Amino acid sequence: MSFVTRLSRMVSGSVRYKLLVLVLFPILLVMPVALGLAIYWGRDFTYDQLFIKVNTDLSVSHDVFERKQRDFLGYLRSLAESYAFRTALRDDDADAVQGLLDEVVDDRGFSYLVLRTPRGESRFDDDGVRPHDSPLFAVAAAGRPRAGIEIFSAAELAEISRPLADGVALPLIATPRARPTDRKVEDRGMMIRVVYPVVDADGRVDGVLDGGVLLNNNFEFVDAIRDLVYGPGSLPKGSIGTVTVFLDDVRISTNVPVRPGERALGTRVSDEVRTRVLDEGQTWIDRAFVVNDWYISSYEPIVDVSGNRVGMLYAGFLETPFRDALWRALAILVMMFVALMLISSLVAVRGAKTIFQPIEAMSRVVRATRTGEARRVGRLRSRDELGELAREFDVMLDLLQERNREIQSWADQLEDKVAERTAELEKKNLDLRRTIGALRDTRAQLVVAEKLAALGELTAGVAHEINNPTQVMLGNLEVIEQQLGDAAEPVHDEIRLVIDQIYRIQDIINNLLQYARPDEYAGYLTEVDVNELVMATLKLVRHFKKEKDFDIELSLEATASVRISSHELQQVLVNLLVNAIQALPDADGIVRIKSRDWDGRGVVVSVEDNGVGMDADSLNRVFNPFYSTKGQGGGTGLGLSVSYGLIRRYGGNIKADSAPGQGSRFTLWLLSQPDMITDDETIAEQLRSIEADAQSLGL
Repeated sequence: MSFVTRLSRMVSGSVRYKLLVLVLFPILLVMPVALGLAIYWGRDFTYDQLFIKVNTDLSVSHDVFERKQRDFLGYLRSLAESYAFRTALRDDDADAVQGLLDEVVDDRGFSYLVLRTPRGESRFDDDGVRPHDSPLFAVAAAGRPRAGIEIFSAAELAEISRPLADGVALPLIATPRARPTDRKVEDRGMMIRVVYPVVDADGRVDGVLDGGVLLNNNFEFVDAIRDLVYGPGSLPKGSIGTVTVFLDDVRISTNVPVRPGERALGTRVSDEVRTRVLDEGQTWIDRAFVVNDWYISSYEPIVDVSGNRVGMLYAGFLETPFRDALWRALAILVMMFVALMLISSLVAVRGAKTIFQPIEAMSRVVRATRTGEARRVGRLRSRDELGELAREFDVMLDLLQERNREIQSWADQLEDKVAERTAELEKKNLDLRRTIGALRDTRAQLVVAEKLAALGELTAGVAHEINNPTQVMLGNLEVIEQQLGDAAEPVHDEIRLVIDQIYRIQDIINNLLQYARPDEYAGYLTEVDVNELVMATLKLVRHFKKEKDFDIELSLEATASVRISSHELQQVLVNLLVNAIQALPDADGIVRIKSRDWDGRGVVVSVEDNGVGMDADSLNRVFNPFYSTKGQGGGTGLGLSVSYGLIRRYGGNIKADSAPGQGSRFTLWLLSQPDMITDDETIAEQLRSIEADAQSLGL
């Protein structure tokens, strides 16, 4: 038995548990639901706040990134507008100009800085720097300063400086969750390129200051953004804020640690982030797997001067401290809820005990009373309504006990009288049932006998009516044959044939008269071996096997012979066999024929099939004249009726047993020394005797 089933029975069978359920149900259901909702909402609210924070961090990082570009553009503006630079440029002092450019490179963190003509050529013969052209330079040559992101190939970086190109080459590190790639090294450079036009006194563009700040391995750049975004006290203890610049999906400048003291350079972003940010151009604000741990992360695409997405800017912080703090808070909340539920349940149980005591005492008294034990509730400390009910319950039991003694005394007196009357009624009922059964059987047999008697009278009348004209026809044919003499020779055979057919009609009529008046034809009885007659009869139905596949099983155990007309018994057997064969299924049909001795009185023969069977209504009417179960065109309905009359004529009986779908069985009782029976009362008596013998044989 399951726990739920036992609990259900306990609750349904005890007031104690019902009251406890009513009291504890709000506590045990509402509080866990409230706890679950608190955990669900607390987690969602916490992560929503974290996502809001990291989104703000990304916005600040973006602003710092943009401001850095403006700052570098401002450095070039300060140089271009300075007196020293303009004086050196006016005097065409290449060394002074180059010294000023080198000073800006050293002080402001430029990777390169060169002065070019509006056509893009180097203004002075320097060390051969040839930065590639871009849309930014064309805008600056037209007199408008600009700053933006450009990607430099390894060859372009080598033109600027071979050490610069060699320092950019970064081996790619296999990273969990990253998109598969065949690349092994990232040797391109991401450059913040700034261009500033130098205008002469006439307002014409005399040159262009072209500089760039390489972001690859530029830890100062990302650390400055991180320190601004994740200042002291902005994150809980144990968490770290990180900022990363990606070239495509590769970290080229980052403060994300792969292990203590080592930055995760050359690692790649997860495929789901790359798809969202680089492929679709959207911003990522969510949890993300960063190198080797989960971070609350924000990513946005970095777009170059041509509008292409060439990288990503990332800001985020380690999730673990926040997650641990959240689960610690939730664990404390769960423990508080559990403690509160236990305290509430204990108070509820102890408070309800005063209610349970009177009820349980009455329940024990009820169970004891049911088993015949005299028990009372007794004294209780409870003074409430339940205590009063328990005391009144004891008074009621005392009254009931007194009334029971009185009733038992009266019952003892009535019991003897009832037993006496019951015995008399049972005896009379038994006699009545026997009488009713005998009347029912007699009535059924008399009804059949009356129907057969009516059929016999009809048959006798028809036989006489047919016999008279046949006699006239036979006499006239003989006169015709005598009168014609030799002239009748050509049709002699035809006349003989007509005469033979008339004799045949007379034989048929004699058989009808034997059926209608059996007492006039008792001299046709012979000693018949039933087993031999059954074997001979099987030859007459052998042709049915051509129409239907069936088997015949024989169990011929009778040793006695019977005195009966063999022709008529064979007619009965043929009728039973034909009916059985016609009722068989199309395949696997079986007809069983059995014979056995009948207590020295004769022989019992049964014909059984496994066919369709009959319902109760058809079984009651099966021996009625003109009743057939074969449907239209299937038979006249006289076969079983005639068979019944033939068997009954010789003092025997025929009985049918059947059920729908279970086949049918017809049983014949045949006497060794029959008395020809014509009296209805004698018929009924004989049938009852045969029925009793059948029951004793189990038929």
